[in-house]
Amino acid sequence: MKLISWNVNGLRACVGKNFIEDFKKLDADIFCIQETKLQEGQIELDLPGYFQYWNYADKKGYSGTAIFTKKEPLSVSYGIGVEEHDHEGRVITLEFPDFYLVTVYTPNSQDGLARLSYRMKWEDDFLSYIKSLDEKKPVIYCGDLNVAHKEIDLKNPKTNRKNAGFTDEEREKISHVLESGFLDTFRHFYPDTEGIYSWWSYRFKAREKNAGWRIDYFIVSERMTDRLLDARIHTDIFGSDHCPIELLMKSDT
Repeated sequence: MKLISWNVNGLRACVGKNFIEDFKKLDADIFCIQETKLQEGQIELDLPGYFQYWNYADKKGYSGTAIFTKKEPLSVSYGIGVEEHDHEGRVITLEFPDFYLVTVYTPNSQDGLARLSYRMKWEDDFLSYIKSLDEKKPVIYCGDLNVAHKEIDLKNPKTNRKNAGFTDEEREKISHVLESGFLDTFRHFYPDTEGIYSWWSYRFKAREKNAGWRIDYFIVSERMTDRLLDARIHTDIFGSDHCPIELLMKSDT
């Protein structure tokens, strides 16, 4: 079973940069996207063989998520059930027979850390949501988590120490997730691999120089470890300032 996650940073723009061709080439069983920047009816994707689920932000041209899946889920839900958080289209949850699949676009703490306090509240509420699902069946969640966890996860850790995405507060939150019965799949397979990133600024020729950050993740309940086969980051695929990430798993039994 192949799962893909990709922050497309505006789906209409990404469609103009070979999104459909990349989608077909990746041939995922479940394909999650974040930052669609769409309202309902603004795009129609012809994806034969896939069920489509969309969550839109109230604010136009902002945030938004979608999941395309070959297998129809048992149930679908949008948001995390917290009014404060559920107006930005950031979360979709699909229930399958033996796991939950969640895609998430975590709020950015923004320049000057203007939204850091909100981000901290989000982190606590999202973890509570994930843990509540995990009590019922294992969880796979993926998306742009807007944090590089360790110094190995970005090119320039020292100069970014107090910047959004690499503050001590944000890093502690993901550490807490991983101490709560969850696993960072890429680091499970590649604990010491350096120089592999999933996002590069559009400024300063960052991608050309590979001055990037690994801020996109597949995180799973630890009890799914024996089903994991590989985790990959498709740095050769363009179309966004992020690249797609992949999780390969043994199929349902």
